[in-house]
Amino acid sequence: MVVGAGDWGDGESVVSLLGPAEIRELAGRLDLRPTKRLGQNFVIDGGTVRRIARVAEVSPDDVVIEVGPGLGSLTLALLPEARRVVAVEIDPVLAAQLPITVAGRAPSLADRLSVVRADAMTVRPGDLDAEPTTLVANLPYNVAVPVVLHLLAVLPSLRRGLVMVQSEVADRMAAGPGSKVYGIPSVKAAWYADVRRAGPVGRTVFWPVPNVDSGLVALTRREPPVTSASREEVFAVIDAAFAQRRKTLRAALATWAGSPPAAEAALRAAGVDPSARGEQLRVEDFARIAENRPTDG
Repeated sequence: MVVGAGDWGDGESVVSLLGPAEIRELAGRLDLRPTKRLGQNFVIDGGTVRRIARVAEVSPDDVVIEVGPGLGSLTLALLPEARRVVAVEIDPVLAAQLPITVAGRAPSLADRLSVVRADAMTVRPGDLDAEPTTLVANLPYNVAVPVVLHLLAVLPSLRRGLVMVQSEVADRMAAGPGSKVYGIPSVKAAWYADVRRAGPVGRTVFWPVPNVDSGLVALTRREPPVTSASREEVFAVIDAAFAQRRKTLRAALATWAGSPPAAEAALRAAGVDPSARGEQLRVEDFARIAENRPTDG
């Protein structure tokens, strides 16, 4: 079979990708009006979804969880590469349509797809029919970071991910200590994974066209820092440290510790300069601070 510009895969696994005309026709048939509330910007460029599937390095053994598959552009590109794609979609109309689209454009691969109608922020392992190993998704800008952190927390089977997010969000997620955009998303993501930028994505590959550019973020799961503090305790320190970025850690952590002197004592016990600021610390530093929180009495 000859693979055309809008096709993807090889042999019996060739799928017919969605292009701009097909996306608009399908949206019209569903009476779909993309909403900012749900962050609905659909990818209409076949080259972009092929690129995402390639950069994600999905293997035939992988179970991919895709959040917000929308009309199925990226889903169709992932199906030839993965053992299974579990698509989590909050919109009931889109959730119902996706299996129909896949059956029509990738009939030999339709049995690889399962659709979970749910909010990704509430998904738990029991909601899925397989243990996902890889997250690949075009994430709504307003919920991208919470969704990624939630899935990494509740799905320990996830070993890596590639997500497309707003360019500024990508910068924040992948930033390192000392960067101007290093903050809560950077540190909390680093608890779970090594995070890096994996390339830019222009706004013209979407419909409707957003007013921002996007970027790809690659995540590779790693063990969290060795610490006696819980994740919740460490994250509480991170939240407090960045609540008032211009303040020193002695001042920023005063409420968390009970007083400025108590915060200074905890910081010194952790080997952290009390005059430092949160953007200078690694996730391991925050873990040591959490271990040294003063106790009452």
